[in-house]
Amino acid sequence: MQGKTLVKPPDQLDLTEEELKEEITRVLTANNPNAPQNVVRYSFKEGCYKTIVFVDQMAIHFELEGNLVHKESDEGRRLMAKHTEREDCGGDERLENVPIKPGKREQKVTNQFNFIDRASQTLNNLPREISCQTEPPPRANFSATANQWEIYDFYVEELQRREKSKEKQESQFPNKEEDRSKKKMIQAEAQSDDISQLAKPAKIIERMVNQNIFDEVAQDFMYFEDAADEFRGEKGTLLPLWKFQYDKAKGLSVTALCWNHIYSDLFAVGLGSYEFTQQERGMLLFYTLKNPSFPEFIFNTDSGVMCVDIHEQLSYLVAVGLYDGCVSVYDLRKKSDQPMYNSIASSGKHTGAVWQVKWQKDDLDSNHNFFSVSTDGRVVSWTLVKHEIVFTDIIKLPPVDKVPDDLKNVVATAGTSLDFHKQKDHHFLVGTEAGKIHKGSKYYSSKFLEMYDAHFMTVSCVRWNPFHPNVFISCGWDWMVKIWDHTINSPVFTFELKSSVTDVAWSPYSSTVFAAVTADGKVHVFDLSINKYEALCQQKVVSKKTRLLHIEFNPVHPIIIVGDDRGRVISLKLSPNLRKKPKEKKGQELPKGPEVEIAKMEQLLSSLR
Repeated sequence: MQGKTLVKPPDQLDLTEEELKEEITRVLTANNPNAPQNVVRYSFKEGCYKTIVFVDQMAIHFELEGNLVHKESDEGRRLMAKHTEREDCGGDERLENVPIKPGKREQKVTNQFNFIDRASQTLNNLPREISCQTEPPPRANFSATANQWEIYDFYVEELQRREKSKEKQESQFPNKEEDRSKKKMIQAEAQSDDISQLAKPAKIIERMVNQNIFDEVAQDFMYFEDAADEFRGEKGTLLPLWKFQYDKAKGLSVTALCWNHIYSDLFAVGLGSYEFTQQERGMLLFYTLKNPSFPEFIFNTDSGVMCVDIHEQLSYLVAVGLYDGCVSVYDLRKKSDQPMYNSIASSGKHTGAVWQVKWQKDDLDSNHNFFSVSTDGRVVSWTLVKHEIVFTDIIKLPPVDKVPDDLKNVVATAGTSLDFHKQKDHHFLVGTEAGKIHKGSKYYSSKFLEMYDAHFMTVSCVRWNPFHPNVFISCGWDWMVKIWDHTINSPVFTFELKSSVTDVAWSPYSSTVFAAVTADGKVHVFDLSINKYEALCQQKVVSKKTRLLHIEFNPVHPIIIVGDDRGRVISLKLSPNLRKKPKEKKGQELPKGPEVEIAKMEQLLSSLR
């Protein structure tokens, strides 16, 4: 007899007897394979996101809400009572009327309109509450046309409606005198509402008109680049753009300029006089490049404005120093012409003209504060506390050596300029009328940390470099511009400009570029990385017998603004040679950032040490 042969599929594994006898344990777990394993939730206690370790493993395959009620519950007892009442009332009549057929049962008829589709052993249909099933919002198609006669009909209907409303108001008030007063009030309110509604459209139209009038200037500001710089070598030029002048500011000089750091087209202009015999009034104006014909904000002061500073973060807060020693703070959000804060004699008012104000970071109580320096030699910190301004004397400038010993406690050196370190804001520099520059600290008020014999005459301006932490620049009436390393008592660079230097400013885009203005009406632009000995541009931008007093770089655009002694402000665009960048090699990207600018200045300093 032939043995039975076992038929096997061709792809079946051939296992040995030991492998066949090996027992394989199977474990049944209650883990849901569809449950998420990477759930993360925010922990308010620890202030960070935490991974959820235990996840709900329940999987609902079938859910059916029953309609059974326990007979011993309150609801069950009420239903049983109602059921027994119905049986007692109509049970006998139903039995008499309905004939009984023996041998046949009642056939249950299915309800075709109460069909419910349910799924089992699957997760296709997730359970939802009926509250989630909302009806869609109603929709409708709308179409209309707008033309001249429809607009005219609308205005006619609006006029008739207003006339009817006026007639109703007249009928409600029969007294003639009251009617007249009410009519005047209604007319005044309507006029005021109309004027307030027209303010914004009028400003937009004014800017549009100015843009059309100065279209060529706007095009030059955005797109023009002087192609002749290719043939000038290292030299560059300044392209005049807009001129800003207010008719009611005639007879006043530009005493301060300051750009807004948030709105790069807005800048402040302080107007006053440096002459002691011409101290009558002052003005604070705000211009925008979008409307050079008229100021955006106008504030009149009883004394001449000597300095202005706009808060870097809160661009609506403006600190102002006046010739009579007062410091004021204006809020551009308010429509009032009066300052929000103003110092008086009892609140530490300066006894001399305030030459510089500088905003600083908020104190530990989140109160805004700024610093000022004055002719009385005091460096004062001003803190805005609720509805008052509180002063704190930081330090007093030491007297000049020529003053007798018995008067040194009375006579102080006049401070003319103030600037704070960009990285270490507790360090500051003070320029004086005696030509000295003092370095001090807000945390050490007994004496100054360092003193530099800077100039032979009054120091006009002193400013820290915005990139390199050790470098600052100064200028004075002795025709000199000097660049310093604060660790060395002697200047690193000295430039003679053949006229009194009234102001100097670092550029915001390069650590080696700065510009200065002189009393002979010239603007001097230097780039130390290109030429360490002379300016790349010396250009006269005003007429004869006109002095330039102040200069400021725009924080974003390649333009500068200069102010003269006739109350005018001129904007100038730097040519490409005045804002050169290192040439890029093929396939190599040049590094950017403040570290590059620091290294560029450090390379210059190391070559001179």
